Amino acid sequence: MEYVSIALQLIIGLSILNVWLIQYNKDTQWRGGSATTIKEEFSVYGLPSWSLYVIGFLKVTLAIALICGIWFPELIKPAAIGLAFLLAGSVLMHIKIKDPFKKSFPALLFLVLCLVLVFIL
Repeated sequence: MEYVSIALQLIIGLSILNVWLIQYNKDTQWRGGSATTIKEEFSVYGLPSWSLYVIGFLKVTLAIALICGIWFPELIKPAAIGLAFLLAGSVLMHIKIKDPFKKSFPALLFLVLCLVLVFIL
């Protein structure tokens, strides 16, 4: 089970870092509404501009903590719980603006994977 946990930590952590550090200003099929960047996406959700930086900081920090959990296992559950809350918020924002299910699927998938780390592994 240790290898499954490590795999999930890497998949979740690296995926979130990819979204927030590499894909930040790129158009993807997963963006909310008709947004082409994360900044536009937060605007589409009706969130204040400062929330982009707070949520981005939290997601990047928690993703790094989740990866560091490979060497410091006490970080895994707090990081996964924090990410689960933020990912639940992502899913709710997609629902709020009536996005098709496809757009919220990645956030929902990573939410479930975080919950697996917290409650199963």
